[in-house]
Amino acid sequence: MNRWIRAALAAALSLSVVHAVLAQGIVREPPKDVRPARMAVMAPPEIALDGKADRLSPGARIRNVQNLVVMSGSLAGHTVPVVYRRDSAGLVHDVWMLTEDEYARVASADGNDGSSFRQLLNAIFGTRK
Repeated sequence: MNRWIRAALAAALSLSVVHAVLAQGIVREPPKDVRPARMAVMAPPEIALDGKADRLSPGARIRNVQNLVVMSGSLAGHTVPVVYRRDSAGLVHDVWMLTEDEYARVASADGNDGSSFRQLLNAIFGTRK
């Protein structure tokens, strides 16, 4: 009987630790070295960034506003506001989708110095969970 009590206590302790970890939530980190654009997905990996033909890299990651990975095929035929980063071969590798409001703020700050753009990205990604 004593073993059952210990096992029950161990299970309760592990569940409380898991609950504490899950309660912290996921904070979306602002990406570095990114550019804003409107991405239109044709037939993956073919895309257009601000109307210019481009291509997704093999293994490209597209994250939505909840920071979940989205398959490029599910975006076929859609145009979405994003910030993106290229890989060493020059292909688009990391993409973070933005809301229309976030994109308007980021696109207006992109022409300014890099520090205001970075501050704006920190503000946008800091408020998401």
